[in-house]
Amino acid sequence: MNIALEEAKKAMETGEVPVGAVIASGVGEIISSAFNTVEKDCSCIMHAEIKAILDAQKNLKNWRLDECSLYVTLEPCIMCCGAILLSRISRVVYGTIDPKGGSSSTILNDKIEVVSGVREEESSLLLKLFFKSKREIPRFVK
Repeated sequence: MNIALEEAKKAMETGEVPVGAVIASGVGEIISSAFNTVEKDCSCIMHAEIKAILDAQKNLKNWRLDECSLYVTLEPCIMCCGAILLSRISRVVYGTIDPKGGSSSTILNDKIEVVSGVREEESSLLLKLFFKSKREIPRFVK
């Protein structure tokens, strides 16, 4: 989860929503890591999880990620949950819940091991800081 948090910080530095993801093999070897690039790529599908899955599949030369674990700072959305299921990831570990868009509890729970709340405070703080900075209105002196 440390690497996922570092990826999330990279996203925030580039103006992206700070979400980072890492895929590790069954023996703990890091296969891929990524962060959101929705704004940069002008694509709603460039979530950290999707990018990490694509990179892992390319690195392994296999679309099946059996026995792999996905570590992500924010609970996956419905799109990412679909990709997680289709890629056959065995375990998802995430930091903080996404009350508006998270879908892991309804989609993944019976099929994939899901662990929540890992480094939750750090994951949540990054998101709060990011969105607070977006809400701040610059004051102009007249």
